[in-house]
Amino acid sequence: LPLSRRYRGLTLVLTFLCYTSYHLSRKPISIVKSQLHPNCSALNPNPSNDSNSSTWCSWAPFDGDNYKELFGALDNAFLVAYAIGMFISGIFGERLPLRYYLSGGMVLSGIFTALFGLGYFWNIHVLWYFIVVQGCNGLVQTTGWPSVVACVGNWFGKGKRGLIMGIWNSHTSVGNILGSLIAGVWVSSSWGLSFIVPGIIITAMGIICFFFLVEYPEDVGCSPPLHHVITSNEGPLSITGQSSMDRSNSPTEPAEEPEAISFLGALRIPGVVEFSLCLLFAKLVSYTFLYWLALSIIVNVAHFGAKEAGDLSTLFDVGGILGGIFAGLISDYTGGRATTCCVMLVVAAPMLFLYNHVGQNSIGTSIAMLIVCGALVNGPYALITTAVSADLGTHESLKGNAKALSTVTAIIDGTGSIGAALGPLLAGLISPTGWNNVFYIYMLIAADVLACLLLARVVVKEVHGGGGHKEVRGWCGHIVRKRGSSVQLTESVLDGK
Repeated sequence: LPLSRRYRGLTLVLTFLCYTSYHLSRKPISIVKSQLHPNCSALNPNPSNDSNSSTWCSWAPFDGDNYKELFGALDNAFLVAYAIGMFISGIFGERLPLRYYLSGGMVLSGIFTALFGLGYFWNIHVLWYFIVVQGCNGLVQTTGWPSVVACVGNWFGKGKRGLIMGIWNSHTSVGNILGSLIAGVWVSSSWGLSFIVPGIIITAMGIICFFFLVEYPEDVGCSPPLHHVITSNEGPLSITGQSSMDRSNSPTEPAEEPEAISFLGALRIPGVVEFSLCLLFAKLVSYTFLYWLALSIIVNVAHFGAKEAGDLSTLFDVGGILGGIFAGLISDYTGGRATTCCVMLVVAAPMLFLYNHVGQNSIGTSIAMLIVCGALVNGPYALITTAVSADLGTHESLKGNAKALSTVTAIIDGTGSIGAALGPLLAGLISPTGWNNVFYIYMLIAADVLACLLLARVVVKEVHGGGGHKEVRGWCGHIVRKRGSSVQLTESVLDGK
């Protein structure tokens, strides 16, 4: 294989494993909740006669009647810190070596994940300890997403970005599944290990990332991908947008390093605000499932234990893998990222309604509905945080400056993380009034519809502007993709042909 293809493959695999470990370390809290406040009456007789008979096996301070609100506070500590940190993380990511930034964040995340589990072995029963650890973990985990998307964007052009990133983005669901399974091994016997083992895994991956990740193609002598659209009204096409005559007459000078884009400058890129707000509501739905699904299954579907409910909840992420790949494939074929997201969100709303009413009647229907809902909810979420972010971060208005990729990614995911923080918090507040409220119109379906409406203007532009690509012959006989009056070189240039 050509050197560039081998390094692209290495970059995909490494960033996939890195972000898998990020989500692997986030998932245990949703599994361990059912052990911090289990149904003690279903266990052995109370060994201490002077303890409350219904909560003697719970872990203080989560042994009170307000345990759901405390769980919501734990989720919010992580997600609020994550949302706040994400807005500044991308700015640091554009200005610091991504390899150091990413690997350092992974090691710190491993430490804080393990510290939460050590609360079990150190016999800590102070709420603020767990909240502070969760908040610190949320802050350092913001190093992950802007870094891995920027690395992948540095190596891949726009040709098949939706499909490639749709497959690659399955790391989110794979991490959730592995996190659930690993946490489930020790949740009933020694729940501290449900955090310590994932903490060790993400730390190890951070060390591997430090030694093997290559940030830019130029670092190993490979040609960079074309990040901007090139117009063809000034003569033969070239990678820099100059005509061949201009290039031959101009002296060879070292290219100036482009400046990183400002926060306000990134907001001015067309589509950033719309997709950011859409992701806010899409992520609200996804993260409510992520943090509360296992517990709701225990409440609503038969009499499952903590491990069985955690295993069943992974089906939502299985659907998420399929939905992300499907969304990427369709959006590449049609050229309409926003339209693909909007259609999936429209279909997701009635599916959530059906899940609430019939999806939990039996194990079989619950399995089917979880997979379908996971695909429809996480498909748009996956597409926006990957291909859409990379497209906007290399938008034609930037005139080839790829320094905006990490900042744009951070803005979009940071706005989405506000929804990710609100969803579990509202779930914790609403759940005492009945789980039907959480999984019905009051929150999830309403959020899904709002996410769809926010993309309406972008969808109209795509429909009227034409979503598809046309192939024409261009510079040096290479296939180029034409959209309107602009032309873009394909990957054949990047392989040195």
